[in-house]
Amino acid sequence: MKRLLTTLIVATLLGFAAFKAGVWWLMDQRMAEARQVLGGSGVLERGKIGSGVEGRLVLSGGYWQDFELTQPLAIGRAEFETGSPIALLKALLDPSDLPARWSLQAEGLALVLEATMFRNWVTADGARDSEQAPLFAFSCAPDPRQQLGSGDLLRMGVTRLAGELILRQTPDRIHLELNSENTGSLELIWPGARVHLLSPEATLTSSSQPITVTLRDGGLMRRVAAYCAREAGVETSQWAGRTLKAFEMGLKARGWRASEQLLALYRQWLLEGGEITASVRLGSETLGIPVRSEDENADGSMAWTLEYNGAMVPDVFLRKVERIASEPPKEALVPVVPRENPEVTRWHTEDLEQAATWVGRKVRVTLSNGNVVEGRLVGVSERELEVARTVAGGEVATR
Repeated sequence: MKRLLTTLIVATLLGFAAFKAGVWWLMDQRMAEARQVLGGSGVLERGKIGSGVEGRLVLSGGYWQDFELTQPLAIGRAEFETGSPIALLKALLDPSDLPARWSLQAEGLALVLEATMFRNWVTADGARDSEQAPLFAFSCAPDPRQQLGSGDLLRMGVTRLAGELILRQTPDRIHLELNSENTGSLELIWPGARVHLLSPEATLTSSSQPITVTLRDGGLMRRVAAYCAREAGVETSQWAGRTLKAFEMGLKARGWRASEQLLALYRQWLLEGGEITASVRLGSETLGIPVRSEDENADGSMAWTLEYNGAMVPDVFLRKVERIASEPPKEALVPVVPRENPEVTRWHTEDLEQAATWVGRKVRVTLSNGNVVEGRLVGVSERELEVARTVAGGEVATR
């Protein structure tokens, strides 16, 4: 009996160790694949990997550094829960075959704000300017073309964006929550939808049902209205009217005209904020907002399902009008922040184990003797890195 008990204990310990090691190895492989796929957009650091026999996977201390941004998105803790160890192992072996019910919760999400959030090469040629007039243009300066930027948020006392993300998949729906510390929250409920990790397009077409979207501003809009009106040198009501006019012009540039009730609702939200719940259709050109002809009466038969602070809002719709061409000047939409210094190049530190993911890109290698070699990484082996440098119009390889 004693030998049997000992055997069971040893087998349990071995099974536990094998499960933990298997989860760690599989997750390390999946994260390496994700880094490879996302390598053209930024750097993904997985952090530490942990797991539980109840079917729980935990990543802690990770971050995502987008190449276009000057600051990384910190990910304090991400927990993936499947309900059983077998389901967790199957999900890691084949991410395209997720269980019918699972959840993902990311805590400690934080993005530190700077006066300049986008790198100089992103904004140098106005790459982020829209060809059409923007729908939501918050002007915070005497010049109405200058828009709300991260520098304005800093002056408002918002030094970082922080919060948590909760994603729950059930057999009949997707439920997503994004809660922030001081900038409100967003909640999505999508009946019939399924998450496909390997195919975002399949996720977006997985259900024809409308998405119930709830947006709560958490008091942010009152602060924005007061700040922008003060910076623009006008009353808050005048600022709201100017912003509403920009919204109307943006719609007309797209061939739409908003109903009086929709305009009144937007103006109210600009001044007071609050909670808005709406039904959104992804496949619709107007995201589910009904479109009425000019001669159609507002009888409520084609109204958008929308609530403001818990009360239904009637007669929210659009009308089709002739599209008005809009060509904003090059200086339009300039954020009220200084640009990043184009003479300064910033680098991201990486371990040697990840060198293969940077082949073909410009790198800076610090040697054991303290010397620095800068150039294009052209080859990686177990013992060498091959860097090509431009010399006298040609390339010289250094190992």
